[in-house]
Amino acid sequence: MAQKDNEVREGLEGVVAFESTISHIDGTVPELVIRGYDINDIVGNLTFEQMSYLLLFGELPSSIQLTDFDAELKSLRQVPKSVLAFLSSVPKSSEPMSILRTAVSMLGCIDSESGLNDQNSVLIKLKSLIAKIPTIVAAQARINVGETPLQPDLSLSHSSNYYYMVTGEVADEKTLNAFDAVLVIYAEHEINASTFACRVVMGTESDIYSSVVAGISAIKGPLHGGAIDGSMNMLKEIGSAENAENYVKDALAQKRKLPGFGHRVYRAGDPRAHVLKRMTLDLANSRNDSHWFDIALEAEKQMASLKSIIPNVDYYAAPLLSHIGFPVILMTNVVTSARIAGWSAHILEQYGKNRLIRPRAKYTGKSGLKIHKP
Repeated sequence: MAQKDNEVREGLEGVVAFESTISHIDGTVPELVIRGYDINDIVGNLTFEQMSYLLLFGELPSSIQLTDFDAELKSLRQVPKSVLAFLSSVPKSSEPMSILRTAVSMLGCIDSESGLNDQNSVLIKLKSLIAKIPTIVAAQARINVGETPLQPDLSLSHSSNYYYMVTGEVADEKTLNAFDAVLVIYAEHEINASTFACRVVMGTESDIYSSVVAGISAIKGPLHGGAIDGSMNMLKEIGSAENAENYVKDALAQKRKLPGFGHRVYRAGDPRAHVLKRMTLDLANSRNDSHWFDIALEAEKQMASLKSIIPNVDYYAAPLLSHIGFPVILMTNVVTSARIAGWSAHILEQYGKNRLIRPRAKYTGKSGLKIHKP
């Protein structure tokens, strides 16, 4: 349906701002297609390295290309000492996503070539951020519990090294597969608020770091990436599967929104949530601990019965990440460390065919006022 001149679409809902070859959501199916591949085919078949390559270059890598790409990412994992010192010096009360936002901004200050915006320089900086943000998040996790940040292990894959830098242990196969799947699932999701923010800043021909910081600032919000923290905290508040019915009924009676439920685009279910629900149950069963899954399942049933509202990707990602050892306060940071791959693809696409993004507003204020001098 064509948009009429001066027609207001609150939240830009349904407005098509530009063409993209990166991903597409069909909320009625529901379906998420990334570079031509369905998310259900991607998860379990692609590693995060392969997913990142697909996003950056538009096609799956050959074995040689993947080997070279993997080696390049490994060479870029190290974070400057000044950034690690900053992470150790901030107050314990600081919000983790605010710390990450500042750390990425510091990387831009340290990079003597941050202003270089030729195609190759842009690509190198984006690869560097894909490699470094997990190192920063892992350092945050260690510092939060009074431990010293670990150096990247170049013998390990992206996800395995990430898990190792957080926990100090090498993940078993089931844990690693689950964690890699979470990173792959969160890597890209069309034109959401944070991706749009990245493209808006890139559209001004600002530097790469500013564009990514804009994305971090947007995904930090509880109506976007921050919903994953809220989802896990809600499950903790519910406490038991037996208490889920009363909790949901009370929340709805008080007109409180429950984190992890509902989506602006998906109306027939979030395909990412379906995958994560299955993986969370599998991981819970393998550990003989279905406590969080049981609570989530019962609350989901109550929401379906009372409001017909679907769970989104954050709902089951939260207990899955909790199972494998990630603290609640860092879950949005983990989401960000995956979404940087998708942001990078969109930044490159915006750079390649840039047009300043400049919407208008329908003015509803006063007019005709005169200034009367005393």
